[in-house]
Parts: sequence; structure tokens; C-alpha cells
Amino acid sequence: VSQRCDLNIENNNRSHHTELNGVERLIVRRGQTFTIILYLKPDSPEFRIGRTKLTLIAETGPSPRRQSDTKVSFSVGDSTVDTEWSASAITDPSGNTVSVCINSSPDSPIGLYSLTLTQGKQETNLGQFVLLFNAWCSNDAVYMRNEKKRQEYVLAQTGQVYRGTHKRIRGKPWNFAQFEPGILDICLKILDENPKFLSNADKDCSERKNPVYVTRVLSAMINSNDDNGVLVGNWGEISDDGVRPTKWIGSEDILRQWAESGPVRYGQCWVFAAVACTVSRALGIPCRVVTNFGSAHDVDANLLIEMVYNTDGERISHGDSIWNFHVWVESWMTRPDLGIKYDGWQISDPTPQETSNGVFCCGPASLTATKEGELTTVYDTPFVFAEVNADVVTKLQLSTGKILTVRESTSSVGRSISTKAVGSDERRDITHKYKYPEGSKKERQVYEKAQHHNKLQQRGEKPGLNLKIKLIDNMVMGSDFDVYALLKNNNMESKTCNVKIFAKAVQYNGKRGKPCGYASGKLEVPPGEGLIPEKALCVVLYLTKLSLQRRSYHYTMCLVEIKLMGRARVNKPVTAELRIKNTLPEPLKNCSFTVGGIGLTKGKSILVSAKEEAKGSVVLRPTIVGSTLLLVNFNSDKLKNIMGFANVEVMD
Repeated sequence: VSQRCDLNIENNNRSHHTELNGVERLIVRRGQTFTIILYLKPDSPEFRIGRTKLTLIAETGPSPRRQSDTKVSFSVGDSTVDTEWSASAITDPSGNTVSVCINSSPDSPIGLYSLTLTQGKQETNLGQFVLLFNAWCSNDAVYMRNEKKRQEYVLAQTGQVYRGTHKRIRGKPWNFAQFEPGILDICLKILDENPKFLSNADKDCSERKNPVYVTRVLSAMINSNDDNGVLVGNWGEISDDGVRPTKWIGSEDILRQWAESGPVRYGQCWVFAAVACTVSRALGIPCRVVTNFGSAHDVDANLLIEMVYNTDGERISHGDSIWNFHVWVESWMTRPDLGIKYDGWQISDPTPQETSNGVFCCGPASLTATKEGELTTVYDTPFVFAEVNADVVTKLQLSTGKILTVRESTSSVGRSISTKAVGSDERRDITHKYKYPEGSKKERQVYEKAQHHNKLQQRGEKPGLNLKIKLIDNMVMGSDFDVYALLKNNNMESKTCNVKIFAKAVQYNGKRGKPCGYASGKLEVPPGEGLIPEKALCVVLYLTKLSLQRRSYHYTMCLVEIKLMGRARVNKPVTAELRIKNTLPEPLKNCSFTVGGIGLTKGKSILVSAKEEAKGSVVLRPTIVGSTLLLVNFNSDKLKNIMGFANVEVMD
């Protein structure tokens, strides 16, 4: 059908706010329509919308798959749909061209795509395009309502990075240069060089739909500690094999040098952060550079910076430190993994300080969670909280070895947290976004909650009430057993709880039976744990299991005891006595043993009666020499299919 395709690059790039990338290729943002023009072959049949069946295929990654959302096919119809890949067409009055309007899903993986047109068995390659995150699309996870903020945090190619001390703050101009020729390709190359892509390209490309994932990857890839990342950090003497961090004035030279020859020497925190901002904006994620003055590095993760000195004034403790300033980035996105209250700015830090899940990266941590001391939220919120809100304790070690606390400060860390203002080069203080006013009651409450959450996070627990059910091992059918509800209060205050314990029999096929145990009570649970015992009677029919408070437990079946009253010899009678204990509190009726065994008996049933136990016997006459198995099955009106077996060695 199509003789050639015009990707309409200039118009599409302009409407997608990517015209600064140039007009050499199509660069669009997800969740927004773009138009291509198909020039029909002169001998093509008339194109009729709704009758001429055309299908478009968009693919990204080295091995596109529909299951991974890296390959999608969609028909050209009458209209597009905002929330998914779709296309509509309009025919030119001359009949020579067809304008196809394509809408990408706002949840698509970002990256380089190929576009193919199919009609029947015929396929036509229409070209390639780059798909980016879209801060202008309300269905995109990075959607930002304010146009001035979009202009600042996505489109602005210059900015300010703040350094110095909280009493003497100095801005350093920086060229982000995210739209300079070739920079977008380098940013995509960074994604393709990350270890997750190298180990599982299919999964990595699929995850690129999620700005949380992409931001975390960038946090690891801007430094080169674990990978072929962009920058090598250096906080000591700078040798001649690299550039002093203070000499860099923008990200462009750094990124080009990395693309040509690998990790670039050298960077410090403001360089790492500024390059991360460039890459984030290039990919469409709104991003800003943030400086924290008096920034804590809490090595032992206890939210305390401990400084120990000897009597000569020399510091003798190592690890914890406070930097004059430290720089990271914030990126704007939703957090469906945490909940809507944590949407908005997310903190990530590409400077390699500590590992996170074994990798030198940090974040994204929710700014809201950081301010509220919600340290059990991912990612790395305890570390970020400590950077801006750790307490500082200064200690003195006497010559006797005794250590005295000489000073405690709750306000030395996290001062004048700064970023560039929207639309101007003025500094904006955003300390209030990170914490409540120093010395206020609310600030101390948040710190205490953070300490509490930090301990829970280190134990792998979550705040709130956590209920576990425990019971004794080896439950026997028909016997009482103890059930314990272990209620752990991970809140900071006592809780009054109404607790109900109930049990039902459940057959192997999931069918529920009658209740077999119930208890309820009201108790005050202080921070810590409470223990509630209760007894329940397990009277269960057939092969069943007990289900308690969404937990399932198997009981121990009573077994048929088998005892041979002598040696088993070929063609000689030997008696097997059978016994089973009645574990129920009432007599059993219609009791029988069914006996079978190859070379022992052809199978017979023995009727018995039982109150406390059922007994029976059977005479066996072995017919073959060697090992064989005697099987016994017991049935009654209440206990059914109780098995027993014995290995029998038949002698000549």
C-alpha cells in the first residue's frame, strides 16, 4: 500500500516539546498523539477507512515481546484511545496520501522504537522514533500540572548548583545541555550499559515504563563504582589523569567523553547530581538539583552522628561525618508502589556513599516520607532522613578511657536546603519540604517516629499491628491443641484491640466445613507484644487441614500400628495384630481394617468395634520369598482412611 512514509518530524517534535533535539529524527512523548503521512503506491486500491485493514507494530529493545510490553500491534481505526496504543486515519482528497494519527500508551517503556506497517502478509518498515516520558500528559506517571515548572524542570538547559556553607551559599551556573546533538543517544546508551540490562535485557526494557525504576538505574549508573558508569569520584588529591571536579561547567563534555572512552575522571557530589539531572530531563523526567548544607553521612544507620575526640582534640571515631554541603537530585513522579500520599518529588543520590541492595545507589526516596519520618518506605529513606535530620552527639574520651558526652545538637544537620527557583536564577530555600521547624514539637515527634521506624526497617518489620498465629507441633486428630495469637504492636503507643480467633475444617479441595473452634477477647497491647492462648477441638473428617486466621496447619493423623507375631516364612501362617488408638472423645462405629499385601494376602476386611482403641488380627500365609509390604487401611464413621504399613521380610 505505502510507497513511502513521512514521519512529519518537524511538526511532531514541536508539538511534543522535543524540537530542541533537532529535526533529524522523530522524538515523541508517550501518551500523546503524533501524525505520520503514508504516500500510497500509484497502483494501490482505493484506501477506505474501516475497510482497508492496516496494522501498525511498534517495537523496542533487542528482543521485543508482547508479554513484556516491548512489542505492541494495533489496527488503524476510526479514532485513537488516550490510554493505549491506537491509531486513526484520514485520507487526503486526492487519494494519494493517508494521514495516520498514532497514540502511544502513557505506560509504555521509553526508548528507541521501530514502526512497521502490515497489510496481510506484506510488511513495510516506516522508520524509527524515540519515545520519552511525558510531563504534559495527565495519564503519565511524571505528569506535572504547572507549565512554568515543566519549562524549568524538563526543558531548561541551564541552572544553578549551590555550594559553600549554610552561612555563605554560592551558586555555580551549570549547563545541563540535554538537547544538544547526540546527548539523548548517550542517555539511552547509559540505560543499555546498566548491569540489569546486560543480565536480562527483556526485563530491563520492560521496566523502563516505570520512572521509579529508571531513576534508580540512573542513580547507580552516574557513578562507576559497580559498573561502567559515567563518573569516577575523587575526594582526595587529584592526579593528572583526570579533570578536577571544580573545572567542569556542564554535563555535555562529561557525557561525550564517557560515550567515547568510558568512566570519566573526576566528579564530586555536585557533578554527579548535575549529570543525573541532565539525563533525567533528556528522558523526560522532571528533575532539579538540590543542595543540603550540613549534610550528615550516617554510616551505622542509627540516625545519630557520633563524634568522639581525645583530650588532645583529635577525632578518634571514624565513619560518621558531616559534609559542609552535599548535592543530590529530586525527580517528579507518582509512587504507586507506596501510595498516592507519597507522589511528587522523589530524592535520589548518584554520589557513591553507601550501597543499597549491594549497589552504590540511593533512592528514589519520597520527599513526603522523608519529612514525615516514614522510614520503612523504599528506597533508602533512612539514609536520606539522616542526611537532613540526624542528631549530632559530641563525646570526649578521657585518658582513663571513660567517654563523656559534652554536647548534643538537634539542629546542626540539614540547613538551608536549596534549589534554583522556577523561572529565575534566585535561590529557593526548601528546608520546610524536608522537615518541620527545628526545635518544634512536631520535628521531635517525627524524629522519634523515624527512630522507631528505623529499628523496624532494620528488623524487616512494618509499623502497625502485626498478627501471627502459633500452635504446638504434632497436632493429633481428636485432641485439644493450644493456639496462640501473637499480636505485635509496632506502633509507638498502646493499642486497644478486639481479637477473634476462629477455626474451620477445610477439605483438600478447599471446601470449608463446620467451625471447630472460636474465641474472642479485648485487650490492651503496649508497644511490644501480647499473647492470647485459646484451645480448639479438631474433629475433622477425611484428609483435611485446619485453617486459622488465613493460615493453614496440618494435623498429625493417628496411624494403624501393625505387629507381626513371629517370623514370616513361605507357606507358613503368621499372625499380624492391628491396633489404632481412638483419639476422639466418643466411640467409633462401623470400624473395619482392610488388609492387603503382594504375596501375603489377596485383601480382606475385618470388622471390629472401638471405644478407646480398635483391635484386630489377620493370618497371613506368604507365598514368595523376599521383601514385601503389608498395607492396612482403617475406616469408621468418624475416622476414615487411616493408613498403616509394615515392611515384611519373608524367609525361605
